Amino acid sequence: MTLGFKIKHYFFSAFREFFVHHHGSLEFRAKICALVIAADDNVREEYFLIVKSIGLHIYNDDDERSDLLILSTQELVKKVKDNNGLDIDSLVKSIQNELKIIPRYAKKIDIQVLTPLLTISKDADILSYQNNILEFLQNLKDEIL
Repeated sequence: MTLGFKIKHYFFSAFREFFVHHHGSLEFRAKICALVIAADDNVREEYFLIVKSIGLHIYNDDDERSDLLILSTQELVKKVKDNNGLDIDSLVKSIQNELKIIPRYAKKIDIQVLTPLLTISKDADILSYQNNILEFLQNLKDEIL
């Protein structure tokens, strides 16, 4: 990420909903990615490289928008890991509540796009947990749609 982008992100953090086009949609996608990533006790940079490729795929090679997805995901994962007012359960509830308010967001849950996140961890328990999260998300999507 370039210095210019980092400076822009600093200002966008405070006023994100005013400056970022479709902010709610991007935040929802970040929550989904963060949910899968935060299930791993050892969060590695490789996760965010995959989020970058997910963002590039979703946003048609828009580098800035995919960088915003990474930064939003990193912030959420950090909040979960630092026990900073967010945990896995509250992240799940937040996703469920958002889907109740905006059901069309269920279309943004794409398990095939999220599956590469499961290639990072080698721990069988974590992989099982992440698979359960993906299954939960798919069931949630199926319920809404």
